[in-house]
Amino acid sequence: MNKQKAPSVSFEFFPPNTEAMEVTLWESIERLSALSPRFVSVTYGADGSTRERTHAAVARIIKETQLTPAPHLTCIGATRGEIDDIAREYWDMGVRHLVALRGDAPKDADKYTPDADGYAYAADLVAGLTQVADFDVSVAAYPEVHPEAPDADFDLDNLKRKLDAGATRAITQFFFDSELFLRFRDRCAAAGIESSIVPGILPITRFPQLERFAKMCGASVPAWLHDRFVGLEDDAETRQMIAASVAIEQVRLLEAEGIEDFHFYTLNRSELTFAICHALGVRSGQVAA
Repeated sequence: MNKQKAPSVSFEFFPPNTEAMEVTLWESIERLSALSPRFVSVTYGADGSTRERTHAAVARIIKETQLTPAPHLTCIGATRGEIDDIAREYWDMGVRHLVALRGDAPKDADKYTPDADGYAYAADLVAGLTQVADFDVSVAAYPEVHPEAPDADFDLDNLKRKLDAGATRAITQFFFDSELFLRFRDRCAAAGIESSIVPGILPITRFPQLERFAKMCGASVPAWLHDRFVGLEDDAETRQMIAASVAIEQVRLLEAEGIEDFHFYTLNRSELTFAICHALGVRSGQVAA
């Protein structure tokens, strides 16, 4: 009996802002690097506010690991020239993968307004980055529609613009109803999108934190998921077991539907992501696909 090929995985981290968080991050990177991810992304902060810390984390990943870093870049808070310079600096460091995002409006702004001297939207940013160098660019996708999009068709057209501009793949916002992702994948195919649509998986570390994240990005939290975590506020051990069970159930279902790539929002923790990958057959010492 032939063993089914293990899927390809990638991980997201965020730049730490305390010494304790830095220790946790690097312990997680060390453990998860054994799973040979295709790449590891490093976030940029909702409004571009963590630029220096993102850069420092990427530089250390290159220096101290064999991982392929994929720093986030956004349209926020910089001119086209400044963003191009950041991209060139990354290229000179050895970075070949980027995640291109519009980014969220600054906290004091009512809505996103493009900077006259900047890249207006993610599709513009992708086009600009591919002119700077031959980057492998990932972009964001929203199975439940971006919260600022007027409707699902507009959002899908925008995704197609980003991919047509030169992006390689789309990584989705997290979701918990797998049918939502599968229907979205079908809509992408019907729209002529042939690029890989990679599901973003969020292992649930703390349920109230998850609910805040979901509210900010327009993701739904099913009633059955609420029910599984009821009464576990002071029981961290059982919460972790339930969280692992939920995510393993989700990724195995998606794998059965032909999904071969998964992106994990680790929140800089390794335990749940490592367990979920193990259940998928992604084991230490394997070579990335």
